[in-house]
Amino acid sequence: MRKASTKTKTLKISKETRRLWAARDKRLDSGDPPQLPPDAWAKGAVGTFYRPLKTPIALRIDNDVLAWLKSQGPGYQGRINALLRHAMERSH
Repeated sequence: MRKASTKTKTLKISKETRRLWAARDKRLDSGDPPQLPPDAWAKGAVGTFYRPLKTPIALRIDNDVLAWLKSQGPGYQGRINALLRHAMERSH
């Protein structure tokens, strides 16, 4: 079995961004960022911006199951993943 890639993309920072960073008002840098009160965290959602790495695979699936998934519109592969993720989370 091939191991999933863990490469990360590098972000290219433009010369203009570097210039603006160097020219910032350093008096406004207070060190540690302010902490949010507990009420602000109450509405937080874990994983909202997290996108797990994906690995392409070949999957054999019954024709009637595939037809049902496709009949619900585009995105049947995402629905397969969502169904599998739901089953995975229920098994914990």
